[in-house]
Formats: sequence, C-alpha cells, structure tokens
Amino acid sequence: MTLGARLPALAFAGVLTVAPLAPVGGTPALAANAGDAQVHQQRWVGDQLSVGKHRGTELRKGTLRIATPSGTEKVPDPFGKHPARSYDRARWVSPWAQTGFAATNLVPSWNAKARGKTLIRVEIRVASGSSKGSWDEVALWGFTPSGVRPHSGTSQPDDLARLATDTVLANSGRTFDRWRMRVTLLRPTGTQRTPSIASLGAVAADRTTVSKPVSRTTMKKNEQLDLPSYSQMVHAGHHPEWGGGGEAWCSPTSMAMVVAGFGRGPKASALTWEKGTDPRVDHAARHTYDHRYRGTGNWPFTTAYAGNYGLDAFVTRLRDLRDAEKIVRKGIPVVVSIKFGRGELDGAPISSTNGHLLVISGFTATGQVLVHDPAGRTNAAVRRTYDRAQFERAWLGGSGGIAYLVHPTDLPLPKRFR
Repeated sequence: MTLGARLPALAFAGVLTVAPLAPVGGTPALAANAGDAQVHQQRWVGDQLSVGKHRGTELRKGTLRIATPSGTEKVPDPFGKHPARSYDRARWVSPWAQTGFAATNLVPSWNAKARGKTLIRVEIRVASGSSKGSWDEVALWGFTPSGVRPHSGTSQPDDLARLATDTVLANSGRTFDRWRMRVTLLRPTGTQRTPSIASLGAVAADRTTVSKPVSRTTMKKNEQLDLPSYSQMVHAGHHPEWGGGGEAWCSPTSMAMVVAGFGRGPKASALTWEKGTDPRVDHAARHTYDHRYRGTGNWPFTTAYAGNYGLDAFVTRLRDLRDAEKIVRKGIPVVVSIKFGRGELDGAPISSTNGHLLVISGFTATGQVLVHDPAGRTNAAVRRTYDRAQFERAWLGGSGGIAYLVHPTDLPLPKRFR
C-alpha cells in the first residue's frame, strides 16, 4: 500500500554525519569531518525578522505584517472559478543564508496567520559562486481555502534548481552554496486585514537519503508522550475534494494528533461542518490541502497548520533516532517521513509504502521506537512499537531524516535543534 506522504524526487546515497544545527538566525553548520554529509538549518523567528529588506512591511509584536502596501497586483486562482482579484502587497526579503557546503536540496517552512482571504507568497532563490538562480515560487498559501486556493508552485527548472512540490532541488550536475527567501504579504484591495508571519526559514542538505549503521540508544527507561490516537483509515472516503481520507491523510492525521496533544487546534465551533469521527483530522486535511499537488502531503503546508494555532512548527532533518530521543525526553513528539518495502518494518499495519508520515511518541528503555502510526485501521490500533534498526533505515533511507518539530513556545526544544 502506498500512503499519502510525498518523498523527495531525487535520492543521493551516502553516510550522514551532521554537525550541530545552526542557532536560529546564526551561522551555518559545518562538517564534523571532511567528506561528511551536511545539513544546515536557518530560521528567522520573531524580532529576528527585523533583518533583511522591508518593502511595505513592519515588525509588530514579533510578527511581520503589512504596514503601507508597496503596490497592488492581480492574483489568479488557477484551481477555482473566480476571476483574478486585486490584492495589496508588501514584501520582505531575507539576507543570504550561507550553507557552508554544496547543497542539493532545500525545504522551506513558515509560521503565519493568513485568514480572511489574506495570503502569503513564498519564494526561494539559490546561488552557487557567481551564479544566481531566479526567484522560484514555492507556494501561495493562506489558511482559509475559500479565497484563492493554497497551492505549491510549478517546477520552474530554468536555471540552478527546480521545485518538487515543497522541496527545492538542484538541477542535474548543479549545487548551491547559499539561498535567500522572499515573502510577499497579500490582502484583498480595499481591506485592512493583514497576514502576520511569526517565523520563516528552511533546511538545506547535500542529499535526500542516508545509509548508516543503526544508532545506539540513549534511553534508560520507557518513556511515551500522552497523545490522542487518530486513525487516518477511519476517514476513508471523506471529502474527495481534499484527497479522500484513508491512505492519503497520514500527514494531516499525524499533525492533528500532535496539535491536539498540546491542547491546541480548532474550537468546537470550527468543527460543526464535519459530523464524522475525529473531526480534527478532517479539519487538518482541509487546511493542509495543496491544490496543485492535489494532496495533503505538502510538508510546509502541514507545519504551517500548527503554526496557525500559536505553536512553533518547522520542517528539519535529524541525524538519527538519538536526536529524536533528546527531543521526546523534553516532552515534544517528532513527526517523521518513512519509506519501506515488504517485510522491512515488522508490525506495521501496512505491508509497504513509498512515503508515510507518523509520530514518534516515545522509546523503550532498550531503544525500540514507540509511535502513533495513523495507518492503524482503528484508533485503538494506532499505538505501536517498531524495531529500532528497521525504523531508522525506513526513516533515514526514505527521507534523509525529514521531521516536523512542533512545540509551544514555552516548551523549548533542546538548544541544538532550535
């Protein structure tokens, strides 16, 4: 069975040994040893958004907003029946983020509130040496799907890189050593409501899959976080306009469990349109659906959903399960993307997948992985235990350690992962 979490379009073999991630707004993470694979995380959070170029934007109470629009533009909805509408715009452009190595891929993410038909457009530009690529549109995103429908950009393979739904990939034979982000804030002309952005950033790496020996556990006792158990399978056939539930909804179901576990998410009044089981899952699917990709597996769309409820959420890459152990011990679950073939993950509710998201919710004292796997056929079948070696291969070999990190701001991540 194939579940609905898209994996990167390219794969590069190799061993991943990553130095500590850069601090928020800080310098690149460099190789621990010559020849090691590399990962670099760069984020601008809160007041750090004062850097860069502001064109009609302002920073107010730690969020980026429209102050005085710098212009207007027509914004079409390629997936709806409405004509192009006029929007006021303002723009923020980040400084260049230096990776410190030859990167092949980059996944952006953001935390924003964009309601009342307001939108944000996220673009990425990469460069290598003296060569600079063009601005590539990653997404036109808003929380409210009743206006212009949220969607990822087209492939745009014209220069150094191209877009594969939510991942900027270097074109064949090319790499990049720096990147910058441009975000356009949009509101319908004649209105005063503004989107607000709490954080922006991206994780760059030099490969998208990893092969390495199984990590040794750091656990001394059994630990599992208390999360609700939601099965994506009980939603099979729900809302074909947002992917149809069941196999397609692993990403929003995983995020719904995490958001609810922190006591956040939609109010009951926002769920009255959905009469079925666990309406939070349907709500998450509705608000993470990518109308170009035609699915709910867009990584930054899913973290943006959590960010809409005041949680700090972003896409990153972890080195191995030892990293996940450190985060779980802080009380923070880790959502990861895995891939495995028949017989490669004992006890899984599905025989195989080329892309599936689930929640690491704990570990046993011997390092086995405790999960909330939304592929369980019922809510009662969601909690499972997986073999450490099999699971780590499925994660690192499937997505190169891709993870969603989601937490309340008063429950900080371990310092290395902020």
